Amino acid sequence: MILLQTTSTGMSSLIMFGMIFLVMYFFMIRPQIKKQKKEREYRQSLKKGDSIITIGGIHAKIIDVKNDTFIIEGHAGLKLKISKSAVVMGPKTAIEKNV
Repeated sequence: MILLQTTSTGMSSLIMFGMIFLVMYFFMIRPQIKKQKKEREYRQSLKKGDSIITIGGIHAKIIDVKNDTFIIEGHAGLKLKISKSAVVMGPKTAIEKNV
């Protein structure tokens, strides 16, 4: 009798943990994966002449594209070599992509 009660509560708690994991997946993990995919596609679509914003807040224009880096030109002709991962999707860019 006691053994039967123990197994049913163990099974119900296992089901509850499974449901919590599914909720976390659909509300937290999946949207983050989709966001990362959009950012990766955005960085790959950038080309010479596009205006960008870096993670550090630098507004610049791309003057050369390499495999995993950009050469950018900022204010007063300042040229920098940055990693592609340092480019963020700005609010204006995100709005343009969603429309």
